[in-house]
Amino acid sequence: QVDLVESGGGLVQAGGSLRLSCVASGSDFSFNGMGWYHQAPGKKRDERELVAFISGATIDYGDAVKGRFTIWKDNAKMMVFLQMNSLKREDTGVYYCNTGDYREGIYFPRATWGQGAQVIVSS
Repeated sequence: QVDLVESGGGLVQAGGSLRLSCVASGSDFSFNGMGWYHQAPGKKRDERELVAFISGATIDYGDAVKGRFTIWKDNAKMMVFLQMNSLKREDTGVYYCNTGDYREGIYFPRATWGQGAQVIVSS
């Protein structure tokens, strides 16, 4: 089992920046990747969208955030970060950290999620 705790959300004006952090703890570290998902207001849990994931040297981003968001990981601290720059109103929502498995070019999220970090981007 893995517990995930996100932090760093908040209210920011459009064009601003935020940095999200997530720390993993527990006993099951068999995953080989970590990711961030975005749940927009009014969307359901199964409509969360993958924002970014990192697995070893492999990093990928959703099209909507490429060039604006950066993901990186501190393996020693079991943490993953998401730097969000040039924020837009459509980035508003809850951001969830997740563990997963990257294989054959696809990131497969596992069922464990954190409580989420609320991000509100105002105009």
